[in-house]
Amino acid sequence: MSIEYSPAKAKALPLIVRYLLIGIGFTAVALGMLGVVLPLLPTTPFLLLAAACFARSSERFHDWLMNMPVFGQYIRDYKAGKGIPLRVKITALTVLWVTILTSVIWIVPVLLIKALLIIIASAVTTHIVRLPNRRPEAVWRRSAPPPA
Repeated sequence: MSIEYSPAKAKALPLIVRYLLIGIGFTAVALGMLGVVLPLLPTTPFLLLAAACFARSSERFHDWLMNMPVFGQYIRDYKAGKGIPLRVKITALTVLWVTILTSVIWIVPVLLIKALLIIIASAVTTHIVRLPNRRPEAVWRRSAPPPA
């Protein structure tokens, strides 16, 4: 899923689909913002979803998201291959598996759907684990300038 805006793709979509994508994008941004303050709600996956939705629907909203001081950095780091912080990975996987296992054990009665949930969770886990860990920025001492 591309997170770069494409005017041709956006104009090729029916207007209702564009509005739907914009709505999903703003919902994902809101969930991403909640993820900043709620420790069990991951931020990065929601921001990536928002970026993908805006990339297909609205140049204005895509630019707005990509230029946000904090949230834009999450997306730019992911796109540049810098990965995501280890804490985010652990939180995302914990929430994913707690939710999936709760659903499989207590909520979903159909065996086929239970199996499908486990397969999807396994695929998402594989993707997240394979992403590189973004290292915290180095804190340089005042006596030693950073390398050029």
